[in-house]
Amino acid sequence: MDSDPTGRPGATYPDAVLPIETLLAERALICPTCGSTIERVGADWRCSAASCSNSVTPFAVAAGVPAFVDFEQSVLSREALASTDAASLVTRTERPGLVKRMLHPANHTAPRIAATMLDLLLADQPQRKPRILVIGGGTVGNGLETLYADDRGDIVGFDVYASDHTQFVADGHRIPLADGSVDGVIIQAVLEHVLEPVVVVAEIRRVLRAGGLVYADTPFMQQVHEGPYDFTRFTESGQRYLFRDFDEIESGMVAGAGTSLRWSIQYFVRALSRSIAIGRIAGLLFFWLSHLDRFLDPKHSLDGANSVYFLGRRGSRVMTPREAIEHYLGGM
Repeated sequence: MDSDPTGRPGATYPDAVLPIETLLAERALICPTCGSTIERVGADWRCSAASCSNSVTPFAVAAGVPAFVDFEQSVLSREALASTDAASLVTRTERPGLVKRMLHPANHTAPRIAATMLDLLLADQPQRKPRILVIGGGTVGNGLETLYADDRGDIVGFDVYASDHTQFVADGHRIPLADGSVDGVIIQAVLEHVLEPVVVVAEIRRVLRAGGLVYADTPFMQQVHEGPYDFTRFTESGQRYLFRDFDEIESGMVAGAGTSLRWSIQYFVRALSRSIAIGRIAGLLFFWLSHLDRFLDPKHSLDGANSVYFLGRRGSRVMTPREAIEHYLGGM
């Protein structure tokens, strides 16, 4: 483990996480308001453009982490960031290992795709480490542990809160990184939590170099989680069209209809009992439904999938609406 790239005392980072000083030295950090480069003046982080408001007033810093956010255009607020010390506004509890394994069968898609992404990027440019941006990287995503442990790549991570895995706080609608500054992007279980997914995907395309890769993993048949911070769902075809500016490498299902049924039972019991705790107990009792995903017909299960994924390369053409219809992979 390396010492904290942001200078927070006592924190440690996985070896693959790139120090923020490297991004600063490369002038890869840009102002989310005007697009000019960000500079560090003493303890302050400021926009380099004298006419920008973020030059006059430095970017907020909380928990020792800079927040490169245009607060006028974001659901985030400077006041909330300061009052919570950049902590997550959503309670995140780590379930005991056995319970976690019962409710969430191993995600075999994410580690496979992450390994494929890293191999493809190394093949593209073997002379240097690929740089992979993780949007929503406040926690290490399900199945991404091996990527963080692999020192063949450099990871840049941000989220709407600070953690030991992020170099800065930011809003995915305005990513504070320069055009073409990363080789790959991973966005896992995030697109449902943004107000404008099309804008976020456009930002992903902007920060990716030509030929760069994106891996998205997004819910379909899942009930609301994280309360007021949950907005959107995508079918497999819908997510494919969302990334219509990308050439598909592969796409499909992460968790199937069995997992969707377990979620539905949990939320039905929650509504019936008016108790989140009782709903969770019901979900635990029906944990075995998730494990039936492997036995279901893939095409029909895809139409009721709990979550779907897309791996693609930044392309030179746009998928047409007719191609989106022809893409359908379900069991109709």
